[in-house]
Amino acid sequence: MVALHWNYEELPWDRIDHSKVDPDLVPLIKAAALVEFNADDYTAYLCNVFHDDPEFQDVAKGWAVEEVQHGRALGKWAELVDPTFNFDRAVQRFRDGYKVPIDLNASVRGSRSGEMIARCMVETGTSSYYAAIGDSTDEPVLKLICKNIAADELRHFKIFYTYTKKYLELEQLNKFQRLKVALSRIGESEDDELAYAYFAANAPEGEDYVHKTYNQAYMRRAYGRYKAKHIDRAVAMVFKACGLKPHTRFCTLASRGAWWLVESRARRLAKAA
Repeated sequence: MVALHWNYEELPWDRIDHSKVDPDLVPLIKAAALVEFNADDYTAYLCNVFHDDPEFQDVAKGWAVEEVQHGRALGKWAELVDPTFNFDRAVQRFRDGYKVPIDLNASVRGSRSGEMIARCMVETGTSSYYAAIGDSTDEPVLKLICKNIAADELRHFKIFYTYTKKYLELEQLNKFQRLKVALSRIGESEDDELAYAYFAANAPEGEDYVHKTYNQAYMRRAYGRYKAKHIDRAVAMVFKACGLKPHTRFCTLASRGAWWLVESRARRLAKAA
């Protein structure tokens, strides 16, 4: 039994301040709820890849329990602020249209240490994302949910980083190979998962899915939530996972470049909208 660090059922749901709900943020929360809630599929994949590591399998299963709770918390908040939203129905719509390839016995990253680095990238992204969402909202219950989730994701990063070091001792990926995996996983942030989750959570019934349309709708709302401090933190975590020293001049330059890219993308998407 996994000991959760917080319980979504015990959150102060009666303190939601509807006057402070940002309508442009609600579609993002609905989409995030679906992705978080779908963690069990990723756990099945990880358990296949690490089929002979029961210790890590237990860790992965514990990770999934916390991720599923994130989805439940975000989904309940979305239902309470938008009574037209049905979380269970949206979950089913998402799963009907988006499938995680779980029937694999080897990592799609080419190595187990590469898989761990990819997991570190996911936790880097989510920790920074929920910190950004939490900082951008004045609605107190959502702010608390995001604070809890961001703390969980940072803890998850540390767990996966521990296993990254374990498997690097066995597989000896150099820094270039590690960075290649990291950048590859970061680039996948605009693949079908987030775009389809946004579609499944927000599109009217009967509407066709168009990746570009829903990817842009998601990214336009998401990119504008970030501040430079969130990018600084994310880049430092990426450097750590890749075996590079954070808080160096090189890291600072990389962070500035990443922030410029995020700002530029946010402006372009806002203009296009």
